[in-house]
Amino acid sequence: MAPRAAFQKAPPETEVAPGTVTHAQVWAMAGPIILANISVPLLGAVDTAVVGHLPEVYYIGAVAIGAMLFNYIYHLFNCLRMGTTAPTAQARGAENYAEVRAMIGRALLLAAAIGATVIFLQLPIIDFALWLIDASPQVERYAREYFLIRVWSMPAVLATYAIIGWYYGLRNVRTPLVVQIGTNALNIALAFLFVFGLKWGVAGVALATLMSEYAGLVAGACYVRRTLRALPDDGTRARLLDRDKLIRMLSINSDLVLRTLCVVSVLGFFMAKSARFGDVTLAANQILHQFLIFTSFALDGFAHAAEAILGEAAGRRDRTAFRQGMRVVFLWAGIVGALNMAIYAVFGQRIIGLMTSLPEVRVAAVSYLAWPALMPLFSVWAYTYDGVYLAATRTKIMRNTVIVSFGVFLVVLYTLTPLIGNAGLWLAAGSFLACRGLLLHLLFPRMLQTV
Repeated sequence: MAPRAAFQKAPPETEVAPGTVTHAQVWAMAGPIILANISVPLLGAVDTAVVGHLPEVYYIGAVAIGAMLFNYIYHLFNCLRMGTTAPTAQARGAENYAEVRAMIGRALLLAAAIGATVIFLQLPIIDFALWLIDASPQVERYAREYFLIRVWSMPAVLATYAIIGWYYGLRNVRTPLVVQIGTNALNIALAFLFVFGLKWGVAGVALATLMSEYAGLVAGACYVRRTLRALPDDGTRARLLDRDKLIRMLSINSDLVLRTLCVVSVLGFFMAKSARFGDVTLAANQILHQFLIFTSFALDGFAHAAEAILGEAAGRRDRTAFRQGMRVVFLWAGIVGALNMAIYAVFGQRIIGLMTSLPEVRVAAVSYLAWPALMPLFSVWAYTYDGVYLAATRTKIMRNTVIVSFGVFLVVLYTLTPLIGNAGLWLAAGSFLACRGLLLHLLFPRMLQTV
């Protein structure tokens, strides 16, 4: 059993000054999370580049479809990260370290159950996905090969999500950063070895991801074991299979799955409608969508920081600290959102030029550049309030506001798009973000009374 002193020697980002939230604490959380987020698209770009040097173009399409399908599944079950952080932070804020220990066990059990279910359903999933996409026979063949290999990494990926969420709840972002960057670096190295060295093609790319994800899980598990030993221990134990706690965890995660389903459906509708406007508009919207993705990378860092830092205040029932921490988080999220707007306004055309050499796509993208440049005005509220509500584990409010916002999105989409074309599509996306932020803001005073 480790004495309390052992835990107090943990990395600086895990140290907490009760009742006080500083700018340095917020950046100690948000900075590494932003760096970890940036490493994710880098991996996808390298995988695409690797298969891009194979002799046939359908290899690229196969990996693109397979990766898109996994991104959808992973995004949907990112609840394992979001749903673990706040309860862990609350338990730590209340100095209930027995519950902190139990949280990681429950999260890993849930990850294993979901991962095993996806593996069991792998054939219906890939059959349905390929039926929807209706790709060429060669693309379908290699996309299936890619999926049926990589799907076995699902338990490892979801367990790693749970570990990352648990560490965020402990205000330790350094460990997840090391695990994520290490996993991605190994994936890149193995992809080059298997494709160019061993000539395994698309299967080599999938196998590289499979092996690196399990290597990342092993590394994460070793870190968890060391951290568990360092936690303060008063001899008490929380029941791993506590019925009420399991029901609460399932409730939180089911709310987040429904919420995320609406979020990814907005993107699905956006791209489907873009395709109906023709290849040029589709390509332009895809490029401009990358602006939104990079904005989300930055703002997600502050949302995660809010979830962990404010979660501890909620665990202590310290409403004053909750409010004070929220002001600090919103200040920096607003500054970063404004910086994103300035970068897109000044350098947006140059960024578009770097992303495509096609003149007609450049012209189309520039003509709609104002939309992604203005989006941080709305997204900063939606994303940051998500972190605030997660900190208080008020996921039902998050679920309900997103469902209402999705309804508003559909109304705007089908009302304005026939009238003003692509501008209506961007207005619909903006209305979704604005409605989310507005509803969460209006409901905040009532939510705060429950902290």
